[in-house]
Amino acid sequence: LQSLGIGFVPYSPLGKGFLTGKITRDTVSDPTDIRSGLPRFAPDALAANQAMVDILVRVAGNLGATPAQVALAWLLAQSPWIVPIPGTRKLGRLQENLGADALDLPQADIDAISAAAAGIRIVGGRYTAEAARHLERH
Repeated sequence: LQSLGIGFVPYSPLGKGFLTGKITRDTVSDPTDIRSGLPRFAPDALAANQAMVDILVRVAGNLGATPAQVALAWLLAQSPWIVPIPGTRKLGRLQENLGADALDLPQADIDAISAAAAGIRIVGGRYTAEAARHLERH
């Protein structure tokens, strides 16, 4: 993408809210929550994937930031042509997300998050089997 001068906008850069550190088993057990039917939000997947959130929470605590801000700042630090656009319905979340741009994420934290991400096998698909059938159709 870089050599072609094409930007990249990561889809769902906060993992449908998972990387904010606010998702619990109780959150997604509500049948009205769309995430309740997604494999990545099944109880075993939530538990297995928690390691990624844990490092974001740790780094955020050290910087006086939120896990969402750290996740977005990490994406912004990867390359100037990567521009995450997190979706939100609340003004407070928009303001929180905008704070990621001002967050000075130390290289040591960028490296720690990258290493953690590389060492974690994410459990659970992003979509239901039915929804996945409609992806990448030729």
